[in-house]
Amino acid sequence: MKQILFFLSMGFVLSAQSQEPSKVWVSDLGNGKYQNPVLHADYSDPDAIRVGQDYYLVASSFEAIPGLPILHSKDLVNWHIIGHAITSLVPKEFYAKPQHGGGVWAPSIQFHHGEFYIYYPDPDFGIFLVKAKNPAGPWSQPVLIEAGKGLIDPAVLWDKDGQNYLVHGWAGSRAGIKSILTIKKLNGSADKVMDQGVIVYDGHEKDPTIEGPKIYQRNGYYYIFAPAGGVSTGWQLVLRSKNIYGPYERKVVMDQGSSTTNGPHQGAWVNTQTGEDWFLHFQDKGVYGRVMHLQPMKWVADWPVIGVDKNNSGKGEPVLTYQKPNVGKHWPIQTPAESDEFNGLQLGKQWQWQANAKGTWHFMNQEKGTLRLYADKVPDSAKNLWELPNVLQQKFPAEQFMVTTKILFYPNTKIINEKVGLVVMGYSFASLGFKTTKSGISLVYTTCKDAQKGTKEIEQTLAENIGNQIWLRVKVGAAGICQFSYSRNDKEYTTLATPFQAEVSRWIGAKIGLYCTRTENTNDAGYADVDWFRVEPLLP
Repeated sequence: MKQILFFLSMGFVLSAQSQEPSKVWVSDLGNGKYQNPVLHADYSDPDAIRVGQDYYLVASSFEAIPGLPILHSKDLVNWHIIGHAITSLVPKEFYAKPQHGGGVWAPSIQFHHGEFYIYYPDPDFGIFLVKAKNPAGPWSQPVLIEAGKGLIDPAVLWDKDGQNYLVHGWAGSRAGIKSILTIKKLNGSADKVMDQGVIVYDGHEKDPTIEGPKIYQRNGYYYIFAPAGGVSTGWQLVLRSKNIYGPYERKVVMDQGSSTTNGPHQGAWVNTQTGEDWFLHFQDKGVYGRVMHLQPMKWVADWPVIGVDKNNSGKGEPVLTYQKPNVGKHWPIQTPAESDEFNGLQLGKQWQWQANAKGTWHFMNQEKGTLRLYADKVPDSAKNLWELPNVLQQKFPAEQFMVTTKILFYPNTKIINEKVGLVVMGYSFASLGFKTTKSGISLVYTTCKDAQKGTKEIEQTLAENIGNQIWLRVKVGAAGICQFSYSRNDKEYTTLATPFQAEVSRWIGAKIGLYCTRTENTNDAGYADVDWFRVEPLLP
């Protein structure tokens, strides 16, 4: 199994940001208990390990860059982002423009002989490996260990007999087949697949859409943990066998039961330094993305039971509140970064671009303590923001929250159609911000329904000659209903009449962020200084 009981003295340097906990969602209840989700944000397909006293987690990041977020915790409840394992996707030119739903699918993380290994699939190109001595980075450049379409959800086992194995699923959209799991041999350094593999489980009859396998060893058994039945409607399956190639026995070890947690979908088994067993998994929560839950786990007759087993059937269901894991001591509350004052040398680790980034898109203006966004030219082929790479975004952090940002706009007055704004992105999107016209700077509200279909944006001018400084706000309410507003003094806000319904995107929830664009050629783009970006509770 993957949990490591040593390397306590290695002293990994973790580049955690000093920050206050979230004001909109904290899992740690402060009384020895926690509430699910432990991460109320879109960290889908989580995998996690323990190394000594520390827990590390990775999740899918798809086309977003930097990708492969690395999160750290001391107690499995309080998590923060310490870095990313990739700074660009390969092939780089292919990912120079958004490839929604492509890129990094479900990764897995291992610690072996003093190094961290992350295996991640790109369904269009194959399975890749990156490595690092320090989980905060730097990480090696991606190495393709097996090329092919539809190879997804890899996990690796260093067997006790010295042989290395890879288990993975299949994406029907690329491979033309799904609902099967394959095991392949790896070479000694675990960076190359050595054979075509063996199908060890076919889920077509009982477990359709089985995917996301994780493989472990315990008490003489090989165990494959894998969800089946669909992301929002499925169950947690565990397979076990005395032989790596099977035959495998099958058991459903958790489903929704009488709980409100649908799915529940794929995740990772982790044990604590005190001997407790826990399971991290995600729940598809629609517009909020695939949020991460923590479940207690126990072993009964060499089968895991995940969640609470109310009728002693050997099958559990998810919990909403529970006693925190026993890790030997109490740790302070931590949450992933959300707000950003833009006073540092780098963007906060919560930010990601919509494709491989250019170095000319932004500048950390330390003299002013702002994020400077330069107006990048919209590609001639782009019909809307969905198709632009330079959209800077972060995940929705809770069911209800409010974002306010202060922006100063310094356009190139020799051209028109430079824009900067606050945007809620998904299949449909809405933004509020500045736009230059022949008569000066206007305030515009832009919407686009079914942006993924190439539909054109609809733009409404709210005010003309408005000046170059503004405060923009969006309130996100229950079910992702968004209400935009603006102010010229951060005191009185004008609320737009029509709310906007946030939508999911391809395999992800809605995101919120910033953009700065132009449509004309120039030898010197205009820019905007974003003073701060604050995530706070909804105001009355």
